[in-house]
Amino acid sequence: MVCDKVRIRFRKGGDLRLVSHHDLMRCFERVLRRAALPYHITQGFHPKPRLVFALALPLGVVGCEEVLELELDEQLPLDEIQSRLIRHAPPGVEILSIVRIDTKTTAQVHAMRYRVALPAERVAAVESAITSVLAQTDCLAKRIKPAGRTVNIRPYIRSLRVEGGFLEMDLWVTPKGTARPEEILGFLGLEQLTAEGAVLERTQLELHDELDCLAAKGQDP
Repeated sequence: MVCDKVRIRFRKGGDLRLVSHHDLMRCFERVLRRAALPYHITQGFHPKPRLVFALALPLGVVGCEEVLELELDEQLPLDEIQSRLIRHAPPGVEILSIVRIDTKTTAQVHAMRYRVALPAERVAAVESAITSVLAQTDCLAKRIKPAGRTVNIRPYIRSLRVEGGFLEMDLWVTPKGTARPEEILGFLGLEQLTAEGAVLERTQLELHDELDCLAAKGQDP
């Protein structure tokens, strides 16, 4: 029986942004063992800590506020859990906050936000391209994986804007899928931006259950 469940928000940056999602999972497994937390174990031939990421982070992208959920066999004070994780986290991982959640709750992402710095000389052209993209009903993106296909990503675009020298991309996440930030860059004429050294950041993950809590309290998300 799972005794407790916590939701951890963390930052993944520095050289660790070049680590794959699979390797990030293994990294957190090592951190949990070193922190000697009473984590719940999966069943089977290769037991592992019961931890789930809300959404995999693309390789090379900085995660500013990523979400990880962890099941525990014992309830510990949240500040103790956080201090143990901080003590053993590798460079590039910053533990931001920990909250206790119902053991039956599972993070489901409602929307997410990416941003990337823009060269000043491109701002006007990007703002014009944003107006054009948002006026369209179809933005067809060709995907090689999985199984080459064409996807209309326009329904997944919540908003696009330039703010403070950054392009900000708010995207819906649905059971049918979502848009990829590199696809948005392509439609805005910025397909070479990351190759030129710009770094994408995922700055926010909105979760369904947290939005429901805000709505119940009469607060805006």
